[in-house]
Amino acid sequence: MVLEKVDAAVLAERDRIATRARSELAAAGLPVVVPGLDKIVSSGVEVSVCAFDDCSGVKVTWWCSPRLWWSANQAVDFERPDMPLIQHHRTVVEAMTPAIRTILVSAGFEVFDSQSNRAPRSIDLLSAPEAQIPPVWWLRDDELDG
Repeated sequence: MVLEKVDAAVLAERDRIATRARSELAAAGLPVVVPGLDKIVSSGVEVSVCAFDDCSGVKVTWWCSPRLWWSANQAVDFERPDMPLIQHHRTVVEAMTPAIRTILVSAGFEVFDSQSNRAPRSIDLLSAPEAQIPPVWWLRDDELDG
């Protein structure tokens, strides 16, 4: 099976949705992972764009601190499922995912839980508010009058 890349217009729209999502999540006070930053030095919300037609297009994932992520993975690798840190890591991710979803829905995004086996606790973005609609946190001139 050969993966096909989406055309330039679709990719541009996915980039727009991702940029808008990063802005809304940062405005809410969440740390946002810089695209391309290595996971070993990053934590927070990652908003990634897929350039292929077999994916949802824009995926949002919560990354715990590198220390917590690494420790939990080490415990799994050493077959220590009874270690509390594995459950703690899972709890943190499971708490953050619905919070992120709620923020994005409030900001006008259409979201759904990822169907990907590779990222089961991620959120997929279907759409964002139109480009001409200002972000919800943007103060308009008419709000200053009166």
